[in-house]
Amino acid sequence: MLAGDALTIKVDRVKASLEGVDPESVTKTLQEILSGTVTTQVQRGPKMVGVRVWVPETVRETVWNVKHLQLRAPDGHLFPIERIASIALVTGQPQIMRDDLKRMIAVTGRISGRDIGSVIRRVKAVLDRPGLLPKGIYYSLGGLYEQQQIAFKGLIMVFLAAVLLVFLLLLYLYESLRVAIAILLTTLTASAAVFIGLWITGTELNITSMMGLTMIVGIVTEVGIFYASEYHDLPSRADTAGTLISAGKNRMRPIAMTTLATILALLPLALGIGQGSAMQQPLAIAIISGLMAQLPLVLLVLPVFLSVLRYSKK
Repeated sequence: MLAGDALTIKVDRVKASLEGVDPESVTKTLQEILSGTVTTQVQRGPKMVGVRVWVPETVRETVWNVKHLQLRAPDGHLFPIERIASIALVTGQPQIMRDDLKRMIAVTGRISGRDIGSVIRRVKAVLDRPGLLPKGIYYSLGGLYEQQQIAFKGLIMVFLAAVLLVFLLLLYLYESLRVAIAILLTTLTASAAVFIGLWITGTELNITSMMGLTMIVGIVTEVGIFYASEYHDLPSRADTAGTLISAGKNRMRPIAMTTLATILALLPLALGIGQGSAMQQPLAIAIISGLMAQLPLVLLVLPVFLSVLRYSKK
C-alpha cells in the first residue's frame, strides 16, 4: 500500500561543521519543523489529546520550500538547509501503519484444507524459534483466530453460568444439596463424553461444538430431573436401593425414546448430509456424544451417586 512521495535528507558532516552545527542538532531541528512538537495536552472527554506545534504549512509544502528552510547556528547566523544537506525525492513510499502508537506490519494468509488450530500451532512454533525475530520485535495473532478466542472466552463464561444456574435450580427444586450435587455430577460426566466424541470423530473443538456442549448441560439435567421426580413420586419404603431401581425401570422407556429420537434427528447433520450441514456438524456431533452417554449415566450412574451420597426421600 503506497502513501505518496517522501523526502530523504542527508546531512554532510563537513559542511555542517563549517556552519558550526552538528548532524544530531540538525536532525532534531528538522524533526521539530517538519513533524512538529507536542508541547502540551488538553482534555477531550476521558482522553488527554496532545497539542502539536508546527511551522506554517506554506513553509514546508514543497521540496523547494524545504530546501530553503532557514536554520539558526549557535552563533546566531541563519543558513538554508540545502547548504549543508542533500535533499532527494523518493516516490512510492510504503505506508507506515501503527497499532497502539507502535509501528506494525500486517501479514495475512489463507487457510485451505486444514483446521485453524493446527495452523496456528505451526505458526507459533515457527515464530517462537530463538533468533527468528529481531530484538524489540514481537507478534500478535489476530483475524479469525483472535475472534475465535474471544468467542471461546464468552462461551466458556456461558457454560459456567449455565452450570451455576442449573445447580441453583436443583437446590430450589429439591431443597437438598445431595440430590443437586448428584444430578450436576451426572451432567458434567455427560459433558466430558462430548470431548470423547469429538476426539473419536476427529472434529475440531470450535464455537459450534462449544454451543453443543452448553446445550448438553440443559438436556442431561432435564432428564436427571425426570428420574429424580419419579424417585420422589414412588411410595416410600425401607429399601432405598430398590426404590432407585424401580424409578430407573419406570423412566427407562421414555428416556430411551427421547434420546433415540433426538439422535436420529441429528444424525444427518452429524454425517454431513445436505447442503450447509458442514457448518452445524460439530454441534450435532457434540450433542449426539452427550446423548449417547446420557442414557447409562441417568439410569445407572445417577442412582449410584444418590446412593453414595446417602440421599433419601423425606
